[in-house]
Amino acid sequence: MKRFLYAVLFLVFVVCLAGLSLAYWPNKWRIDNKGITPEQATSLRQNYEGPHHLMKTSDGETLFLRRWNPDSLTPARKDIAVLIFHGFTAYSGPYSMAAIPFSKGGYTTFGLDYRGHGLSGGNRGDSPNKERWIADLAEAIVYLKKLGFAKVVVMGHSLGVAATICAANAIPNEVAGLVLLSGAYESRPGLNKPMNPFVKAKIIASAVFRPSFQSVEYYREGMTVTPDTLFTFHYTPRFVTMLDVKQLRLPAKLNVPVLVGVGDKDELFAIDKVKEFYNLVPGNKKEFYVMKNATHAKIPVESWEGIAKWLDKTYVLQP
Repeated sequence: MKRFLYAVLFLVFVVCLAGLSLAYWPNKWRIDNKGITPEQATSLRQNYEGPHHLMKTSDGETLFLRRWNPDSLTPARKDIAVLIFHGFTAYSGPYSMAAIPFSKGGYTTFGLDYRGHGLSGGNRGDSPNKERWIADLAEAIVYLKKLGFAKVVVMGHSLGVAATICAANAIPNEVAGLVLLSGAYESRPGLNKPMNPFVKAKIIASAVFRPSFQSVEYYREGMTVTPDTLFTFHYTPRFVTMLDVKQLRLPAKLNVPVLVGVGDKDELFAIDKVKEFYNLVPGNKKEFYVMKNATHAKIPVESWEGIAKWLDKTYVLQP
């Protein structure tokens, strides 16, 4: 019995030693953009001079909300806010491509930097868990309601589609509508290449021994890597595995307008797969929108202006 116990203990020791070695093995990144530290995010946030809000979460973290104000507010639009949830690697800044046309259309627009992204606080590319991430999203919506916006329309792009679905499930009565862009349950075939076994073992070891360490690189062949250090290309395993996207569904009783859109040149999601996602959206207040000459991340201003017209038709011109 003693020999057996010693053998087991020795085996556990060897496994732990191997795991620690893998977890702390130096990374060889394919992407040069290393991002910023939480301290640098704090400094940049404190020096940011554009319109914005700093929101304290229920667990004490600071989240950054970028704001785009319309030149003038009409009575029909003054109580409507559009809240943008960004995609993987991104933050709110690049979504000026959407926010400027929206604000020109008369809508006060906000963009949330997720915890650990952009100018928000928190460990980079990380969230303590799924529940905390969803709470951040829900609290951002409630925050805008408290600013005086009776109707909050949430727009999610790419990963933001999953974020929007999570928020709608958490607080279905607080959202006035959803815009879901460039997202589906299945990506194009061959997009995700098999992971190197050593890299996979290293990520698993990091998940066990260094859960807050960024051991996962977001990378795909042909992607454009920006030099903007506010982008996040390195994530913790617990962030990238916290959601089973294929299981996400909008609440069956959600009775708000929903616009689902995709670019006709989207390199990640085919139109028919996005249409399959659209078909699972509940209710009869939904529309499908194919954005012309739009890739996954580059969407022409005409498409954003089309969404602004949908907002007008749905929330302003309705009796």
